[in-house]
Amino acid sequence: MGEARRRVIWEMRIGALLACAVALAPGCGKPSEETVSPVHVTPTDARDPVALPAPEALRVRVLRQYPHDRGAFTQGLIWHDGVMYESTGQYGESSLRKVRLEDGKVLARRELEPDFFGEGLARVDDQLVQLTWRSGLAQVWDLATLERRTSLRYRGEGWGLCFDGTALVMSDGSSILEFRDPKSMEVLRELSVIKQGRPVQRLNELECVDSEIYANVWQSNEILRIDSKTGRVTASIDASDLLTRVESRRADVLNGIAYKPDSKTFLVTGKLWPQLFEVELVPR
Repeated sequence: MGEARRRVIWEMRIGALLACAVALAPGCGKPSEETVSPVHVTPTDARDPVALPAPEALRVRVLRQYPHDRGAFTQGLIWHDGVMYESTGQYGESSLRKVRLEDGKVLARRELEPDFFGEGLARVDDQLVQLTWRSGLAQVWDLATLERRTSLRYRGEGWGLCFDGTALVMSDGSSILEFRDPKSMEVLRELSVIKQGRPVQRLNELECVDSEIYANVWQSNEILRIDSKTGRVTASIDASDLLTRVESRRADVLNGIAYKPDSKTFLVTGKLWPQLFEVELVPR
């Protein structure tokens, strides 16, 4: 073998290892129980972040405030047909709720069994799919009656969930988003979320809006806007200073984001927050 050919092969092997480490592709990062298609991360984004524009810097501008149950450990939030649906967590306290936005009144409520910790929530046609944290079980509810229809099994932890019109998009606290079949929870593909060349960890509550995914970053006041095809973070949204100092002392972290397509605004709140905010996104 000639020296030039050996050099080319060696460079190819090194390149493959680097791409694997950066993109966290299946087979070299987090293991999956099903066969999935390759992670959709552009080589330019992964290897040369300077070549791409930095994520847009946005912040939330509060338009309206609404009361929110201070005892609700918010895990998932949905806006549909003029009402809000909310998934709450904590063992022995987890629930699914239908809530009137204007006054925070709970119009209907279903309790989960004490050994289930409620997590992300998504609407698929006429049903609601609610994740549980470590039980590996998604609860499927009737949208109109909130009666339980069935349950679906999956491996791994359940954190955030949204529906893009075809697949359920699910987070597990890592930098990987899983696209799952809404009928079987089978993994269809995985997506590594990259911000300026680096994977973003602690992805939590999700909201699908057209071809973009909005994600709360756990234990932070940052919300990310993610390209659902490439995994590239296209905007970093500052959602800090929504609560007063007194309110913050009794509240937990920011978590919960729902899109209102009629007004093109977002609803945001957090775990044990006394307020829920309707906001628009504006430049910092």
